[in-house]
Amino acid sequence: MTYRNKRVLVTGGLGFIGSNLALRLAREGARVTIVDPCVAGCGGNDFNIEPEREKIRVVPASIAERGAVAPVLAASDVVFNLAGEISHIHSMLFPDRDLEINTLAQLKFLETCVEVRPGVRVIYAGTRQVYGAPDYLPVDEKHPVNPVDFNGVHKYAATMYHLMLTRMGQLDAVVLRLTNVYGPRMALDVPCQGFLGAYIRQAVTGQRLEVYGDGLQLRDPLYVDDAVEAMLAAGALPAIQSHSYNVGGPEALALGTIASITSLRAGGPDPRYREFPAERKAIDIGSYYTDTALIREQTGWRPAVRFEDGIGRTFAYFREHLSRYLDPANPNPPCKLQHLRVQITPAGETVAEHRP
Repeated sequence: MTYRNKRVLVTGGLGFIGSNLALRLAREGARVTIVDPCVAGCGGNDFNIEPEREKIRVVPASIAERGAVAPVLAASDVVFNLAGEISHIHSMLFPDRDLEINTLAQLKFLETCVEVRPGVRVIYAGTRQVYGAPDYLPVDEKHPVNPVDFNGVHKYAATMYHLMLTRMGQLDAVVLRLTNVYGPRMALDVPCQGFLGAYIRQAVTGQRLEVYGDGLQLRDPLYVDDAVEAMLAAGALPAIQSHSYNVGGPEALALGTIASITSLRAGGPDPRYREFPAERKAIDIGSYYTDTALIREQTGWRPAVRFEDGIGRTFAYFREHLSRYLDPANPNPPCKLQHLRVQITPAGETVAEHRP
């Protein structure tokens, strides 16, 4: 399947992964529409689509807002559903906010899909966080689900909405459970977005990276271009054999090694090690890396970018555009959500309320 002239909807398309996907689709000749309200703390950035701005339509609305979403959905050939909050820390601090964004909004969006575009192919960006602390490695699709934070619980609920409606014949959904994704267009000014975001922010601003614990925990970082390729492959499947795929990077690396490579490529000082903060230790999952055999067998996709190369590309991007992502005078931005509550109104609008 080629995406040329296909009508494609990307929810959350002004965010990190969504914008990289939207750019790739636009360059392939797809007719791309983004739905993204740029909710505070979710990483939306209008600059992300600057290279192809004239080719991409943006609808500044919540996916829960039926009136804004229905006309776009009705005209879509395929939907890439990347809307949501990814922060595990934020989900523990503000669980009602995470519930609204990652679960209720998704339910309303899928209800609209079923109503105006039944049977549409939907690729949902899930997370490996639903598995919690692994029982075995590498983690395949048969691994038990046991999330350790509200983000994992809420994302799993949204996953089940997609799969249930697919079993009922009302959607044609694929869930990709992504591991730690990194690369150009990450939201460096939003704290608590994962260790890779913190490492990259510290590195590009000349700070010493901090590694929690002994640094021996394993991860398989996934470069954003590889994540995009997996989504395109899932969207192009003529007939779906499996509706859930684990998607991870090409190599399992210790966190200490990841930090050292990041510091070296940035030309910064060696990382320092410190004890886990209590609130982070409580939701740490230890080592994790992905068994990608199923998606490789059924789609031909495989991760191509090793971490050392990917982090170099990432730094090249941010050296050129850092001011669009971070105030160099404030390299450690505070959390902007301390007094923010997000609600979805009965009409589906996302409303942010500042609390005293």
